[in-house]
This record gives sequence, C-alpha cells and structure tokens, in this order.
Amino acid sequence: MTRSNRPALSRRALLGGTAAAGVGAVLASGTATAAADSAHRRNPIDQAAVDAVAARLDGDLLALRRQLHANPETAGQETHTAAAVAQRLRAAGLEVTTGVGATVDKDGKPVPGTGVVAVLRGARPGRTVAYRADMDAVPGDGIMPRQPDRPAAHACGHDIHTTVGVGVAQVLAQLRHRLSGTVAFFFQPGEESLRGAEAMIGERVLERTGAEEIHALHCGPYPVGQFAVTPGTGLPGQDQALIALTGPDAVGAAARLAAGITALGTVALPQTPADLERMVADVQTPDGPLARFLVTQARAADTPDAEGRVTVAVKFRCWPEERTPEIREEIRRLAQPYAGAVAFPKPPFPALVCPEEETDALARHLRRVLGPGGVTVNHTAYPFNGEDYALFLQRIPGTYTFLGVRTPGSGIETSYPHYETFVPDERAIGVGVRAMAGWLATRAHC
Repeated sequence: MTRSNRPALSRRALLGGTAAAGVGAVLASGTATAAADSAHRRNPIDQAAVDAVAARLDGDLLALRRQLHANPETAGQETHTAAAVAQRLRAAGLEVTTGVGATVDKDGKPVPGTGVVAVLRGARPGRTVAYRADMDAVPGDGIMPRQPDRPAAHACGHDIHTTVGVGVAQVLAQLRHRLSGTVAFFFQPGEESLRGAEAMIGERVLERTGAEEIHALHCGPYPVGQFAVTPGTGLPGQDQALIALTGPDAVGAAARLAAGITALGTVALPQTPADLERMVADVQTPDGPLARFLVTQARAADTPDAEGRVTVAVKFRCWPEERTPEIREEIRRLAQPYAGAVAFPKPPFPALVCPEEETDALARHLRRVLGPGGVTVNHTAYPFNGEDYALFLQRIPGTYTFLGVRTPGSGIETSYPHYETFVPDERAIGVGVRAMAGWLATRAHC
C-alpha cells in the first residue's frame, strides 16, 4: 500500500461535521493546487467551481442512492433504475436516449434494453469523453455466503456507481457554460451477467457519441476518501471448459478429474475478514503473491446424461491474461488419462487492463485534488472479480478506479463487494462526484 505522512489532514476533514460538509472539505483541501494546475492547463472549470455546485446536490444524491438501494433490479430488469436516471438527466438538460442495450437471457430469449445514454455538450470546443456506470443488482446466488432463496440486493455498489454518474452529469450540466468538449454518460445494464457492455457496444454507443476515451469507478475496500488506481492492471477475465467422460466409472472419474483441476488453483476464496485484509494488501504489493495467480472451479455431474456422458464444468481466472493458453493446455493434459472430450465452448472473456498513460494522469489529478494520501495503487488484480467494462477498454483508452467506501473503524467485510455484510459509506458518493466531475472536465478540455 502506498502511504504518506499527510493523509491525516484529509481524513479529519472528511470525518468532520456532516457527511456532505466532510466530503466537501476533503476535496477542498486540494482546491488551491488543483485550481492553479487547472489555470496552467487553461481549463475553464476548476475544482472550486465543481465543489460549489456539488455541495448543493449532496442531499438529493443521497436520497437517489437510497431509492435505488431499496429497489434492486437484476440484469436486464433495470427499468425503475433507468427511469430514475433518465428523469434526472433530462431535467439537467442532457440529450437522453433510453432502451439501449437489448440482449438475450441465459435461455436465449430476447431482453429489452434498459441502458441509458446521455450526452452533455459544453459551450466550448473540446474532446468527447465518456463515463460508464453499471446499474444492476447482484442476484441472490451471487452474494456471499451463498444461501438458497436469497433475494437480489445491491451488494456490489452499483447503486452508488449510478448515483455518482448522475451527480457528475448534474454538476457538469450546471457548469456547461464553462465546459469544453462533450461528456457522454453510459448507464449500463447487465454487468453481473457480463452481457450489458457487449449489448451497448453492439448498438454503437461509442460511435454514436464519438467517445475518444472512457472512465469508470467501482466501490472498493479502501478508506472513504481514498481511490485505488490500476495502471497496467485491472481485473481478470474468465474462461470455461466442458469435459465429457463416458464408461462404467464415468461418475467417479469425473469427480477425480474435477478435484485435480480444482487443485491447479493457486489462491483460495477468502473465508475470514483476515483473509480479505491480506488479499487487499497483496493486491497493493508490487511483485507480491498475487502478481501471478490462477483461480479454478470444476464441478462434476453426479449422474450421466441421456447419452451416458458425465460432464465436468470448469471455470477459471488467471493473471496475467497471457497465461490462458497454457492453462487450457494443462486442463487438456489432466483430462487425457480419462479419455475425456475437452471443449472450450466460448472464446475467453477478456481481462480488464487499464492503460498506464491515462491511469497515471488520473492519479496525478486525484493527488492534486485529495492530497498524496488520497490515492493508492493496485499492482495486480483481485482474483475473484471480473468486469465487462473490459470490452469498452478494448476499443478506446480509459481508466477503471476503485472508490473507497470503507467507514473508518469498520471491518473490511463491510466494504468488500458481493458479501452480505457490504455496507458502503455513503460519503463516498460526494467524493466520487467531485473528483470525477473535475477529471472529466479536464479530459474533455485536453
């Protein structure tokens, strides 16, 4: 973890007074420096202007987040969320398109698009930059620990992501007379199903808006008021295999093969808060124990199908992504003694890898705004998480940054997504809005 002897000032400012006042103070602590840098870059929107507008929105944004949190909608069902987003963006004067990102469900049935695209055109010429926020909640079977019949919930922070995106749009809309360039906002459905980004890209949202680069935040287990940047790293992709075994001992052979494939994994799912703490620390350690990893999951059917085959279903994530062919070959090798028919039914889902140039620029911006202690660096990826935002970054450069949502003094399990104990600190909303509004204004002006 990157540390500094200066974070105490920002943390005291963050925690002093009301949530809104504390958040404003955090970003205001770097305002003078940010304003000077802004003038140097000839950017007509400085951080002080962003903070002043954002302060008036804090209460409404908290109410929006709580509204979304109370109405979780899973992938492809985000109608209430999309309507709430579109209403606020239209009221702010953006050009809004709804019903974006039609896709199909796991059974191949069509699902209408629920994505929202909104475009804000500044009064001055400049570049076009995009901001993406995912809207869907986590289905019950995706929340840890897994329990039968658990209802869906916003256990991944997408309600916060959406609220931050709305807040950034509202701030920049009020400053549009000073805004150079254009900012496009993509409110994406279906991240948890890994279908939403592909659907929106398939409807040519990048081409239609002319976006030259794209940026996104995701809640993370860092202190509220801090960001974790990801230069050259991000999140792993995912690959799948199906292995069909036949013969009189196919059930037993499948169980043994599944155990052998699972044993290839180099990292285990965290079981305790201490395990989570260690993983978060390892992600921030250069050349640490997670610099290379493999997560495997292999499940064997316990009965043959109608044609007498017993299937082993395999999923794996590896880092770095270039290891995927060697992992595939190792799976084939393990299956060979069982005369198993190995198939990889889909191309690997790509890893999310952030360009270093854009991420380093964002880190410099955040340090100017928040002070050195407001930024840490992830040197590798979290082993158990993936993101379809990877598909956007395959097409245009951008950043993917973790927004700290851990309340001071709370256990790490309250800020790690997909756990039933996930209770993010709402003050992170104001931090994200102020930091990202200033960042997007700067990038559009470049």
